[in-house]
Amino acid sequence: MTHVELPTAKFGPWAVVTGASAGIGREFARQLAAGGLNVVISARRAAPLAELGAELEQQYDVRHRAVVADMSQPNGPHHLIEATADLDVGLLVSNAGDLVPGEFLGRELQYAFDSWQLNAGSHLVLTHHFGQRLAERGAGGVLLVGAAGAESGIPWAAAHAAAKAYTNTLARGLHAEFAERGLNLTVLTPGPTRTELQSRRALPETGGTTVSNAVSTALKALKAGDVEVTPGLAARVLNSLPASMSRRISGRTMAAAAQSTVSQ
Repeated sequence: MTHVELPTAKFGPWAVVTGASAGIGREFARQLAAGGLNVVISARRAAPLAELGAELEQQYDVRHRAVVADMSQPNGPHHLIEATADLDVGLLVSNAGDLVPGEFLGRELQYAFDSWQLNAGSHLVLTHHFGQRLAERGAGGVLLVGAAGAESGIPWAAAHAAAKAYTNTLARGLHAEFAERGLNLTVLTPGPTRTELQSRRALPETGGTTVSNAVSTALKALKAGDVEVTPGLAARVLNSLPASMSRRISGRTMAAAAQSTVSQ
């Protein structure tokens, strides 16, 4: 299976991957391990982490550490920080996130706060902490996972899109600051990607890119020092549209997904 090898001298010996139990996060862990990096894998569910950790050690002869932490809660990032204090971390892949389409006014306000914490706040806290550690060692990188089209706003996923837009913008701004310290920082802004999330949230699976392509494209961009990368033709087309058209297309998709989820 494909993978992108990152120089261990800069990005190793340990990489931290959040949201590693499935989808893009799991593939990040696999490709990094295939490239010879030890990996800290973190997610809310213990069982998938244990399964993944055993697989990585057996197939790629690397070490792993599993950290169960909920990034939608304020103490989640801090738990991960404490659990990795003794490791020489050269790379942070802050990937944790989720999307549940639905009407803003049809939910409790707490949902929006939790969405921001998961899709933006956790990235902010982890980037600041690990960024400081990487600056002290003089080498390393951060890869954040945002979303394509978030800045245009997405009806029936408004709070989610706003949080992802924050992450996109944070990364673009920090890219130059990190470069001044010899660090790489890239934001992956995926559109439709064929993961279990697509089926779980009744989102269309056609026209999307694969997780393998999304991750390898992101790691190539990080290695090259690029600020942003958007894999997949569908996502790039969506990004090129006027904001009003992007909102209309995305809104119809999310409205249909929300209705399908309610009717299940």
